[in-house]
Amino acid sequence: MIYRIRVLLDANDDCFRDIEIDANSTLEEFHNVIVQSFQLEGDEMASFYASDEEWNQGEEYCLFDMSGGMAPVKKMADTLLENAMSKTKTRMIYIYDFLSLWTFSVELADIVSNVSGTAYPQVIFSVGELPDNAPDKEFEADPRFHEDGEEEYRGDIDDGDDEFYDEHSFDENDLY
Repeated sequence: MIYRIRVLLDANDDCFRDIEIDANSTLEEFHNVIVQSFQLEGDEMASFYASDEEWNQGEEYCLFDMSGGMAPVKKMADTLLENAMSKTKTRMIYIYDFLSLWTFSVELADIVSNVSGTAYPQVIFSVGELPDNAPDKEFEADPRFHEDGEEEYRGDIDDGDDEFYDEHSFDENDLY
């Protein structure tokens, strides 16, 4: 099966690519197609994130395991596209370069049959050019803060728990 996917840069001006790719391709192969089709340098970290209908960021599929074995991670190279996206899981978020935060919405538009003689993956439609710099991000306020900017009460700073953070406890657990 072939996935037709729209990859849209999160920006004011339209900039997107429609890509056809085999559902059995890995997310790393899909990442490479995105990098090439938008003419990104290709030398930065990137991740895909599962997303719901409201574009809330979910589970991460990373390019490289940077956890140092501290936590289980899902890597792009080990994840087939068909396991990350389907008729019921149609959206993902793709972030390239975690310093610049190039952010793309990825949406499965259609699932079609393989056309004999066609080389996949392929870009089937392209609109717009990538700007010189990543668009600025607007972040929503943390719901723990009031609208007037004052932080919610979460206890006194000096609540008598000084012994919990003494120097000995850090030495004992090698936390620094």
